Amino acid sequence: MATFPPYPTHPSEPPGPGGPVGGRRSPAHWWRKKWVRYGALITLLTLSGLVILALVREQTGTEGFLVGLGLAVLPVPLLIATFRWLDRVEPGPWRNLVFSFAWGACAAALIAIVANSFATRWIATATADPSSADTLGATVIAPVVEETAKAAAILLIFLFRRRDFTGIMDGVVIAGVTATGFAFTENILYLGTAFGTDQLSGGNGIASVTAATFFVRVIMSPFAHPLFSVFTGIGFGIAALSADRHHVRRVLLPLSGLLLAMGMHALWNGSSTFGEFGFFAVYAAFMVPAFGLLTWLVIWTRQRELRTVRDELPAYAAAGWLTPPEPYALGNMKARRLAREYAGHQFGREAARSVAEYEAYATSLASLRHRGRRGRADADFVVRERELLFELWRRREIARPALAYAAQTTAPMPVHGSGYGSAYGYGYGYGHGYGSAYEFGHGYEYEHGPAFEYASAYGQGPAAPYPSYNPYQT
Repeated sequence: MATFPPYPTHPSEPPGPGGPVGGRRSPAHWWRKKWVRYGALITLLTLSGLVILALVREQTGTEGFLVGLGLAVLPVPLLIATFRWLDRVEPGPWRNLVFSFAWGACAAALIAIVANSFATRWIATATADPSSADTLGATVIAPVVEETAKAAAILLIFLFRRRDFTGIMDGVVIAGVTATGFAFTENILYLGTAFGTDQLSGGNGIASVTAATFFVRVIMSPFAHPLFSVFTGIGFGIAALSADRHHVRRVLLPLSGLLLAMGMHALWNGSSTFGEFGFFAVYAAFMVPAFGLLTWLVIWTRQRELRTVRDELPAYAAAGWLTPPEPYALGNMKARRLAREYAGHQFGREAARSVAEYEAYATSLASLRHRGRRGRADADFVVRERELLFELWRRREIARPALAYAAQTTAPMPVHGSGYGSAYGYGYGYGHGYGSAYEFGHGYEYEHGPAFEYASAYGQGPAAPYPSYNPYQT
């Protein structure tokens, strides 16, 4: 295990994807091949989806299922967009989010329906008290079963997509998307059943059971299931920040988060037994403060990630992997957005996507080095670092001009004698404590001014002024 990352060397030769790994790998067994794993996973989720579809349709009827589906889908795009927005600093791959949502909507929902029904019936038979069995099932059995089923998706990504799971924000996003999928299926069931009840009783309009169910589950508490599961995700996220040698911590933290999620879930389900205003009391006293606390936590985590980028990437600028303006631009959300818009306006959508990928890889690189400096790097630190540097190197032709433009547009006015100092012939007042002059001696020649020209030391051609660009012009 790397206890401290080596100082990055200057890119005298462009890295290659095979260079860091080196050597020949022995052929993997058939059950370890990627297509076998993907095939088994897709088959499992497809079968789970078909079974859950049949069960829900059987309980709600075709018409009730369609009504429930139409109403349940309404909050899904907003929730997915929210979690994706939270993950903008170091976005994980879409395949993880698709898997998480599918697991929650299919596998976790199927486990919950089968296990909850079996447990409730067993308790009712054993106690001969169906009413108490329903209450016990809702307040004890359901929280344990449902949170465990949702946590399985987080565990699978934590174990098998470890490189995509590096901190608290990853846990929050994966848990939130998984719970969104679970709530989607559950809402179809509840809304479809409510519609069937209205069909039998003749209820309609605002006074109908369907309207009341929609108000409680979709309007007032669309974040309920994500809120519960986020506690589990935070536990896994903190565990991901721990070193491999901290085995006990890496086990206890996710379990603690899971227990907290179960407790919040049980409190929410049991609110209906606390009297006429029990639901509103729990909602105001626990759910709203918990939601506010978690909102603050994810915003703080996001700012912490940006600060890590600004603190760690200057080492790679010193070694020549990045240009001097990049650490500031990559550590500023407005600058990152302007860089993507600049690339898209000048070179097209593919260029904007390349810049977005460059920003994501640079953030992963900063996070990797931050863990290494704290003695938390995995044994493959050097391999992973070289892979990330290779991905940056491939995209530098498009990303560097865009990020330089963004840095010039968003940074404070240049001030001589501060920032990077005289090593570049000017001082760039970033205001982020990069310190005094970096005397790299790698042939950088920067000048500040209206054109913000830069002379490339990487064989990209002569210095050229960045064209003026207004992102709001077409």
